Amino acid sequence: MDVLLGLQWGDEGKGKIVDFLARQYDVVARFQGGPNAGHTLKIGNTKYVLHQIPSGILHSSIQNIIGNGVVLDPIVFKKEIDSLQKNKVEIGDRLTIAKKAHLILPTHKLLDQAYEQAKGSSKIGSTLKGIGPCYQDKIARQGIRVGDIVQSDFKDQYQKLVDQHLNILAFYKIDVTLQEIEKEFFDSIEFLKTFQLVEAEQIINSYLDKNKKVLAEGAQGSLLDIDMGSYPFVTSSTTLAAGACSGLGVSPRRIKNVFGILKAYATRVGSGPFPTELFDEEGEKLRTIGNEFGSTTGRARRCGWLDLPALKYAVMLNGVTELFLMKVDVLAHFSTIRVCTHYELPSGERIDYLSFDLSSQSIKPIFNDFPGWQLDTNPVFNSFNDLPVELKNYINFLEQELNVPITLVSYGPEREATLVKK
Repeated sequence: MDVLLGLQWGDEGKGKIVDFLARQYDVVARFQGGPNAGHTLKIGNTKYVLHQIPSGILHSSIQNIIGNGVVLDPIVFKKEIDSLQKNKVEIGDRLTIAKKAHLILPTHKLLDQAYEQAKGSSKIGSTLKGIGPCYQDKIARQGIRVGDIVQSDFKDQYQKLVDQHLNILAFYKIDVTLQEIEKEFFDSIEFLKTFQLVEAEQIINSYLDKNKKVLAEGAQGSLLDIDMGSYPFVTSSTTLAAGACSGLGVSPRRIKNVFGILKAYATRVGSGPFPTELFDEEGEKLRTIGNEFGSTTGRARRCGWLDLPALKYAVMLNGVTELFLMKVDVLAHFSTIRVCTHYELPSGERIDYLSFDLSSQSIKPIFNDFPGWQLDTNPVFNSFNDLPVELKNYINFLEQELNVPITLVSYGPEREATLVKK
């Protein structure tokens, strides 16, 4: 099994790469996150945004699995399927859902809103999709799982948990009107029942036993990991390669390659530390040219230069074997490109790693400057040798610093704008 994940704060371009690589695999499986993910795929003139469904769904020969580590919103799921079918994507029996995946209830979204409002100026920047509260119920051992929807007491389980949520919402003085959204929720539950609800860990391991090729697809980014990310400004799941094991029910011994995706610059959505963030015209230029607006929320992303200390940290934690460099075409519009190589602490000490108190210390990034590169409109590259010399130098520098080969370069949103090192 190979694992593909983001090495920054999310939005690295995982959707495009999963779709690009999918033809080499028999199975694509999502192992964590929920509808807060937005994996964008552009095929021809059609753009697809997938939130919970694995990005292999656009290939008719590939099995797709939503793993037990995912939290599933039935309403969003139904809308995703409807949108795919409207674009003539045949789902058939190519999508299966783990019975052990947890369900996001309508009241989870209200709780998300209440908790975020209560934080005031210290808010996390939640997508308000109910992800955190759903994972909270999972850890509290009171969550509702996909397999529960076919049980005779499902509505009793639902009402018992909702009553608990309503008591909390009353404390936060949140107005609650559930009648309309509950109808949509239960309609979506009936729709969910028409799919194959399975013991996903058994199926994935049986595929591996038969030497089938499985690609585990992550969501968000490594620096948002609940344990190792920039806490508390993180997501609620394990976004690292380790999450593929717990989120799919497979042994670490099953993992072969770990593909780490990074943008040629850095972005972040929501609150939290971002040492290389740009607040000037260059930051706005990155945002505009890179179309850095959330595919799930539409929020403008914070933009900045590439951060090597953060990348080294993510590479170490994930055991990355290959790097995929995205959006080099965006930097083609800059005469000078900067890369942060170290942080300078208030004490004057320079470090090249993420420290525990990154969120509380004032950190000064130390930069190396590189000459920019130019790209023709709609370029086509047949090999790495065809790339502009400035871009090749940039790639060589990153490979030396990270000690991992860059084997794929993306220079546009289309499938075809992708160069693979042979």
